[in-house]
Amino acid sequence: MWPLNTTEPLRRTALNRVFAAVYTCAIFGLLYHHVQIIHSRSPLVSLSLLLSDTVLAFMWATMQVFRMRPIHCKEFPENLLKVMKPSEFPALDVFVCNADPYKEPPINVVNTALSVMAFDYPTDKLSVYVSDDGGSAATLFAFVEAAKFGRHWLPFCRKNNVLETRTLC
Repeated sequence: MWPLNTTEPLRRTALNRVFAAVYTCAIFGLLYHHVQIIHSRSPLVSLSLLLSDTVLAFMWATMQVFRMRPIHCKEFPENLLKVMKPSEFPALDVFVCNADPYKEPPINVVNTALSVMAFDYPTDKLSVYVSDDGGSAATLFAFVEAAKFGRHWLPFCRKNNVLETRTLC
């Protein structure tokens, strides 16, 4: 069996757990302090502070689930063809959203769409959708030009096995 991905825990797991334990003790100390203040000073202000700190403590506690066992994932897409045939691949829909051509330059949106289409995936199972919420003429013009360019570029990429390796963040 060929692995499609592997996961390994990170070394900082122990540090995350120690930090969470210390922070939990500090939160309980803070909540205990609020309860003590309720009896000695104005109860309305102290009660509202206790309530807000309780809500924030709950939010912090629910986020700790993701930090208790951080992992590093490594994918092996080259093993996909060893596991299944291209005709068995699932249909893939990619949605590219764009709103403001000044904050998200049209060339970046076009590059994203072209990179997805150039990937080695069966073309009958790949759909790319672009949403331009800003209704920009510049984005429309960029996609018209990209469609003309893509007619030549995408077959070239598939023929010569050209893949883009930069990571989109």
